Amino acid sequence: MDARNPKQWLAGAILACAAIPLTAGAADPSLGRIVTDKELAGWNIDVFPDGKGLPPGKGTVALGEKVYQAQCVACHGAKLEGGLGPALVGGKDSLKSDKPVKTVGSYWPYATTLFDYIRRSMPFQAPQSLSNEDVYSVTGYVLHANGLLPADATVDAKSLTAVKMPNRNGFYVDDRPDAKNPRCMKDCPTASAAKR
Repeated sequence: MDARNPKQWLAGAILACAAIPLTAGAADPSLGRIVTDKELAGWNIDVFPDGKGLPPGKGTVALGEKVYQAQCVACHGAKLEGGLGPALVGGKDSLKSDKPVKTVGSYWPYATTLFDYIRRSMPFQAPQSLSNEDVYSVTGYVLHANGLLPADATVDAKSLTAVKMPNRNGFYVDDRPDAKNPRCMKDCPTASAAKR
């Protein structure tokens, strides 16, 4: 092929591009493998509003204060008033004002969401480094600081799902038809089968 001939060069480039799929593994589309339950367990840490997914264990408000002072105070302040991170207390009765203050106590609808968020992403510099006991404890401490738990409370899956958050009815129900579909975790129908 003569590089000075544009027609030959273009034809060669088209042939080269056409051959790429043949050499890029198209002959064997079975790449990867099915993930094991053990491998999935590290990622499958969702906690739902009804408490499904909460791990075993328990914590106390007193331990939560100690963990908070050691792990959280730098971002959220000594009195949970915020700083680098958002405030975790305050905002009571402010949601209908011109300047709503959205905190755990004023805005969040479920205590289980607080547990999920702390376990998943806190402390900021070392997410998922706290034990279940520490997460239950810090969750209890934050709820106590918002007046939702007594100082001597023990927090576990049962007690956490029983906490009634002040704004639990402040969200609308998602009534779109597709939002009512049950979660499918095994042998799920494909999109084309669902349209039939």
